Amino acid sequence: MKPPPLSYRSPRTVDDALDLLAEHGEDMAVLAGGQSLVPLLTMRFARPAFLLDVNGVAGLDRISISDDAVTLGATVRLAAVERDARLAEALPVLGTAAGHVAHPQIRNRTTVGGTLCHADPAAEFPAIAVGLGARLRLVSRARGERVVAAEDFFESVFMTGKEPDELLVSADFPRLPGHRIGYAEIARRHGDFPFAGLFLAVRTENDVVTAARAAAAGVADRPVRLPGCEAALIGNPLAGPAIEQAAEAASAEIDPPSDNHGSAAFRRGLIRTLVRRQAGQLQEVAA
Repeated sequence: MKPPPLSYRSPRTVDDALDLLAEHGEDMAVLAGGQSLVPLLTMRFARPAFLLDVNGVAGLDRISISDDAVTLGATVRLAAVERDARLAEALPVLGTAAGHVAHPQIRNRTTVGGTLCHADPAAEFPAIAVGLGARLRLVSRARGERVVAAEDFFESVFMTGKEPDELLVSADFPRLPGHRIGYAEIARRHGDFPFAGLFLAVRTENDVVTAARAAAAGVADRPVRLPGCEAALIGNPLAGPAIEQAAEAASAEIDPPSDNHGSAAFRRGLIRTLVRRQAGQLQEVAA
């Protein structure tokens, strides 16, 4: 099949892009990497009247690193995240997550902004954003700039809080100083969307967990924080009993879907396994 008839626009500045979005709103789709949008167009599941190609917009492909956060522009490719030596030093979990996404050919095109706005509940970067407490910067001609917490941005399957006239320009990923951070997932094959994925970060003092953040992918209609898992770890050594309690808490606090890939019980079991596996790896890092 071929895409439906549409008008193509390729602005060079954020201001020009905002003018086009203000004019066309819901009739305009934003094209970045195109790994999700192009198939939807080809199968005519998406029928926008206008296509806004943001690949030429100056400044959206920047990577910035500060003491507090890593800022990724909306058109930064996942391949760049995976390979950037500065990111590997500053916040290596970003490269780890990028390496799980599909295959090199796909990562060469997929963008940070695209995967966040597409909001597939099994995708890696939405879960990483929620786990780290990322802040997403959106701009529009009518409302100016606003910053949205990742937990508030994702609303349901393929649904976000981004308005039709808004453009996601960047995302700030906190570096969580003093934390050990990891991401792991279980998929049928490497490169497939995972059945379940887990972000886990812990900070310890005198071998006792003083802070924890956990988030899961693939177990709800959006990426979700796991406060019960976090609470089970905090105040305890990162060791067998606390890890087991955290695994059980994570399994109990999710309500995953049953589908042709697996039952809800199957995904609860995967989350238990991922908590044990990831906590054990973070425990080894401290050893």
